[in-house]
Amino acid sequence: MRNLKSIIKDILRNNALKFIIIIGIVDLFADMTYEGSRSITGPFLAILGASAFVVGFVAGFGELLGYVIQFFSGYLTDRVSTYWSILIGGYMINLLAVPLLALAGSWEMAAALIITERMGRGIRLPSRDVMLSYATSQVGHGWGFGLHNALDQTGAIIGPLIVAVILYMRGSYQMAFAFLLLPAVLALIVLVISRFLYPYPTNLEVKVPQLGAKGFNKAYWLYIIAIALIAAGFADFALIAYHFQKTGLLSPALIPIFYAVAMGVDALAALLFGKLFDKVGIPIMILVAILSALFAPLVFLGGFYLAFLGMIIWGVSMGSQESIMRSSVAVMTSVKIRGRAYGVLNTAYGVSWFIGSVIMGYLYGISILYLVIFSVLIQIISIPFFISILRVKD
Repeated sequence: MRNLKSIIKDILRNNALKFIIIIGIVDLFADMTYEGSRSITGPFLAILGASAFVVGFVAGFGELLGYVIQFFSGYLTDRVSTYWSILIGGYMINLLAVPLLALAGSWEMAAALIITERMGRGIRLPSRDVMLSYATSQVGHGWGFGLHNALDQTGAIIGPLIVAVILYMRGSYQMAFAFLLLPAVLALIVLVISRFLYPYPTNLEVKVPQLGAKGFNKAYWLYIIAIALIAAGFADFALIAYHFQKTGLLSPALIPIFYAVAMGVDALAALLFGKLFDKVGIPIMILVAILSALFAPLVFLGGFYLAFLGMIIWGVSMGSQESIMRSSVAVMTSVKIRGRAYGVLNTAYGVSWFIGSVIMGYLYGISILYLVIFSVLIQIISIPFFISILRVKD
């Protein structure tokens, strides 16, 4: 007969798993909303008269602001621990900006809404990830974050497919954006319910001896540099979609389908690489860096089938990054500075993504080959930094 301690442990683990799932459902509906939108924002901006440089700039600048905001949002999370207030406010801005794109009559207005959506996401992410890190401590950080990512990526599959159906039925981009109000409202309803079910998410954390809370160690900063290099060479889908439309490689209805396939692969990769992270640790990021460097030649230089393969690799890279990046921070840092740790990581990621997006948008107008060379090389350079982390740990 099991002892009381074992029974309590199982109860806490099941409770943590339920929390991960309900937040995953919130993000399932949220991803339906903004990933459905992101699958067509590149072509939508192009139709409104935006150039490739503008598309790359808007995508990168939106990510930049969203990630820079996370630095302050993460700091605020650590200072006041008002997780739910920050979370709900961020989700509202993040999600409600999407259906408003249906009213955009110029690329400038559309760009402002796209950037606003990214800012709302930036406000909420550190609080959400800190809350999830408490729960994932019960089930394994890699597996827990991987499970959450798989759920929200399910929404990232459904959203673009819905958009594809609307466009296939000869609906307009505006109609597609307007329809995305429905999953946005559903996400907010489930979020409010989860607030009342789990008012104190800190209770989900496994009580373990705390790491030093005064600052970040050398391994953490090496990790930041490595992730920033990967981000700089990882093309946003807006630029990829722009390329597909500009070259006529895909029809307008097929572009969101390619994106949906990538999101499906993303979900599976998050589960697989999350589990591998729990077993292997940081070394798995070396494999991620190698895979991530392979997508650009296929997507930007290949024909239909090679581009499809490139999008699969793009999805694998995205899923593995999303699960492992968050897991690594939970392992490397103390609870007391975890909000800041996520904020610093995501800010570095966003700044690098912005710089990389601008460079790749510029290079696209000069030579697609130059874009590919930049993307591959900058990501491969991250590998020595991951190796250095292992030496620091040893």
